[in-house]
Amino acid sequence: QVQPVESGGGSAPAGGSLRLSCTASKYPDSDSCLGWFRQAPAKEREWVAAIHMGRRQLYYADSVKGRFTTSRDNAETTVYVAYLQMNDLRPEDTAMYYCATMSQSLWENCGSTGYSTWGQGTQVTVSS
Repeated sequence: QVQPVESGGGSAPAGGSLRLSCTASKYPDSDSCLGWFRQAPAKEREWVAAIHMGRRQLYYADSVKGRFTTSRDNAETTVYVAYLQMNDLRPEDTAMYYCATMSQSLWENCGSTGYSTWGQGTQVTVSS
């Protein structure tokens, strides 16, 4: 599986918005989950959101619910693009953001564990 590639990070003031993109290859024989994670300096990695790429079901951590939205494109190709729209940003959202993928059946949910292929991350910095 090809490593996903994140883009769109940068700096924003508190209350501002950023949108991250993740380009990932499809699993040839199954559906998949795409997860978003973040890691701030000296903190453990935190799961942020996920999307089931087949059912388009969305999952969010409580810390971002109502502020962050994940989605995917509609292209029917071997590569898909997922997005993480981040609104009402807070200084505590400052972190390196990663996307990751895992093979998943159509009938199973996506969660915060089990991801096998990770991107290299993109930095998000929110100033107060």
